[in-house]
Amino acid sequence: MQLPINPTKMSYDYSKILEWLLKVGTEHLGKNFEIPENEKTIILSMLAWFLEDELLAKEMNIDLKKGIMLSGPIGCGKTTLFQLMRKLPKGRKNFMMASTRQIVSEFMQSGYEILEKYSRGSLYNDYRTPKNYCFDDLGSESASKYFGNDCNVMSEILLTRYDIFKEKGIITHLTTNLTAGEIETIYGNRLRSRMREMFNLFGYDEGSGDKRR
Repeated sequence: MQLPINPTKMSYDYSKILEWLLKVGTEHLGKNFEIPENEKTIILSMLAWFLEDELLAKEMNIDLKKGIMLSGPIGCGKTTLFQLMRKLPKGRKNFMMASTRQIVSEFMQSGYEILEKYSRGSLYNDYRTPKNYCFDDLGSESASKYFGNDCNVMSEILLTRYDIFKEKGIITHLTTNLTAGEIETIYGNRLRSRMREMFNLFGYDEGSGDKRR
């Protein structure tokens, strides 16, 4: 995925949006927020998706019906970027964020109802409402057991959310520092194959620095 080489039509003035993002990012972090040159493509791609800019999305080959899998090394700013997208004055900001470690911890305490909570939605008065989620730091969760039964919690949740995505268009986002091969090793080929249908893949360069230092 690259920035458009030739002038292209856009639905928004991105120079003004980037000024706003720098300001809000600085307020959010409590320190100066900068956008390195090699990260501008990711930032613009994220903005195009969340603002549903069909013109720019087409130019950058972004599928607005899919969610986003944002990959990159530890500390490059993946989680922060999703948090900033939730601050957009308008656009597709109606998603919840949950760390995969938190989800597995809940599973260890409460069992299989947690799979339903993060996939089909909690049962209330015989009615379920699936939510759009960003699952943060896929791969950081450890293998879990519940009453001696092995369960790959995130694999089960994501496979169910794939079915819901196909049936109802419910969106899922992910952040991860795993490679494609590592994802297949941990979660299986079946899930990796479905991920191609569920997500646009946006990735930071391996050389992106740790912004938390």
